[in-house]
Amino acid sequence: MLASERHALELDAADPLPARRAEFCVPPVGTSGASAGEAAYLAGNSLGLQPKALRARLGTELDDWARFGVEGHTEATRPWLPYHELLRGPAARLVGARPEEVVVMNSLTINLHLLMVSFYRPTPRRHAIVIEDSAFPSDSYAVRSQAAFHGFDPGEAIVRLAPRPGEAALRTDDVVRFLSEEGERVALVLLGAVNYFTGELFDIDAITAAGQAAGAVVGWDLAHAAGNVPLRLHDSGADWAAWCSYKYLNAGPGSLAGVFVHERHLADRGLPKFAGWWSTDQRTRFEMAPVVTPVDTADSWQVSNPPILAMAPVLLSLEMFDQSGMPALRAKSVRLTGYLESLLDEMCAVATRRGAPEVITPRDPERRGAQLSVRISGRDVGPLTRRLRGEFGVYADARRPDVIRLAPVPMYNTFHDCWRAATALAAVLDA
Repeated sequence: MLASERHALELDAADPLPARRAEFCVPPVGTSGASAGEAAYLAGNSLGLQPKALRARLGTELDDWARFGVEGHTEATRPWLPYHELLRGPAARLVGARPEEVVVMNSLTINLHLLMVSFYRPTPRRHAIVIEDSAFPSDSYAVRSQAAFHGFDPGEAIVRLAPRPGEAALRTDDVVRFLSEEGERVALVLLGAVNYFTGELFDIDAITAAGQAAGAVVGWDLAHAAGNVPLRLHDSGADWAAWCSYKYLNAGPGSLAGVFVHERHLADRGLPKFAGWWSTDQRTRFEMAPVVTPVDTADSWQVSNPPILAMAPVLLSLEMFDQSGMPALRAKSVRLTGYLESLLDEMCAVATRRGAPEVITPRDPERRGAQLSVRISGRDVGPLTRRLRGEFGVYADARRPDVIRLAPVPMYNTFHDCWRAATALAAVLDA
């Protein structure tokens, strides 16, 4: 029998960082009366919940557009012309960067391509791109297309590092060893700092150092790391990074993404870049010159003017992260994930008729983010997750054929959510 619901509620009451659940729109479950309630939403690693304050924030921008028209660029509550600068400071704090190293723009994969224009400079001798074998498909597609664009065979140019036989997660040590032994052919290392499938957190400092020692450029996909784990991008020495904001950052489906470029590259006029209206120096932008006036910040990777209605949710989210602070959120994440892990272990210990679930996420809290990936051998997890939601109000993510991802997000999830998820999973498997 799993730990009691009462114990989960007591943990919530005593926790030093109360969840901000009441500030988010949690999907309802049930229809009316006693059966109605809120979901246990453990799918924030796919799409974060909507902050309740967002509707008013967007309303302000719409009202300013209605009131000022084009003059909203300078007269809106938050003037649109320099709007993206409002995000620079909090975004830099979130990822451990200096303000001039960060800009919020575009979507994640667009940013990966724009950065690879600058930082993937292959030669016949050094043209390999290293990714993890379980990289998110979009990253795989992006690097393959970049290699092909430069005239290389993607099947040969893309090196996919796999876990050791019998293991689910790729070890940092194995990445470092590969770069030490074969790094002379590597042009770019591009890994997900937190792997989307296993939830593993890589050692950014160690891999960055190993890649650069081998002569490669090192970039990071932070899609599952930004807002999930503390980051120190500047101090790590990483050359560049990119992230989205619709997962742990709760900025809405398809929301704007972020870019980091280390300061040592910012004044490098030799780097190729695609340019556009917002790439040039804002002080001379309206001189309408035919040639870009470069700036020594990450802004020089911008192409288009920022979409204000899409930036507003990101700004609100960054404000909330500033309020809570990543150290406190990370500590809460470790507590929540550890508690969920203990419940799943208890399930495994009492498994009889059902196949015991197996947590494939690393057990060491320092090697994972706010996610546990659970393999349920011999079961199609698609119908299983639909039952979790339909019968128990538990949102989880299915990765077919046999893995469920559960993400206890510290901004809004509770110990009670974890208890509900574990007890629902036990019931569904028993059935």
